[in-house]
Amino acid sequence: MGMMDGIDVLVSEVGPRDGLQSIRPVMPTAAKLRWIDALVAAGVREIEVGSFVPAQLLPQLADTGEVVRAVKARHPSLHVAVLVPNAKGAEAALAAGADKLTLPLSASETHSLKNLRRTHAQVFEEVARIVDLLSAVPGGQRPQFEGAVSTAFGCTLEGEVADTKVVALAERLIALGCDEVGLSDTSGYANPAQVRRLVKAVHAAIGPERMTGLHLHNTRGLGLANVVAGLEVGITTFDSSQGGLGGCPFAPGASGNIVTEDLVFMLEAMGLRTGIAPEGLEAARAVLAEALPGEPLYGFVPEAGLPLGFRRAA
Repeated sequence: MGMMDGIDVLVSEVGPRDGLQSIRPVMPTAAKLRWIDALVAAGVREIEVGSFVPAQLLPQLADTGEVVRAVKARHPSLHVAVLVPNAKGAEAALAAGADKLTLPLSASETHSLKNLRRTHAQVFEEVARIVDLLSAVPGGQRPQFEGAVSTAFGCTLEGEVADTKVVALAERLIALGCDEVGLSDTSGYANPAQVRRLVKAVHAAIGPERMTGLHLHNTRGLGLANVVAGLEVGITTFDSSQGGLGGCPFAPGASGNIVTEDLVFMLEAMGLRTGIAPEGLEAARAVLAEALPGEPLYGFVPEAGLPLGFRRAA
């Protein structure tokens, strides 16, 4: 079965990676696995479980290889995603058995130098190396490879990012061999009109089938509005983080991924099937809260509860 079978929108949970990298506490591996178990029980189909970066840079994610292997054994049908900053990270992800590799390419070169310590040209070299690595993997075992254009809607370090630059980077990523491109609002700058405009421009350049996902932040309160704008122009995959954990450490002030609980409620209330049970997310949130005592968790639906008579999309 494919990830989209029986659903209209794929909600990709990024909390175990984007969320945990942004907080000081280091969640024990066993607690991560309990949280992921609960998310899967709720119906989540894709989870970004970590990042293959040096442990000294992100000790919160030092156990990513162990987590990937454990989750693959416990949940064979789950699409296990990871972030890889370079070919070395991709090698580790392949060895662990990840289903999806995402390499971030900042549209803002200043941000790229802060985040990956690489220029655009150097990132493209890493993309080419990863494509070479993947070419040796048998077809049925080859993971999906996404090039994510981060700071696509604006950058706290450079300010405005031109649509033409984002389109050119997306075209280059596809030309080098990425399976798809994602757009990330790393700095929380996007607005609905901009989302519609940029998605249309990228679709026109590389084809809508090559760009189906958005990674949006709620830094300025426009996260869900931007989701609706994305839906209007054909986006079918949205990243979110339980409890709104997350934010790039190299994008000052860009805290706050879209809250998974609020996103799922909105989509289901709109009649769009996510395959995720809000009650299951409530149980997963309890696991998360227990594992991170004192860490603030966000979300309107968890605070207000589901409306009386609420029914999921059929």
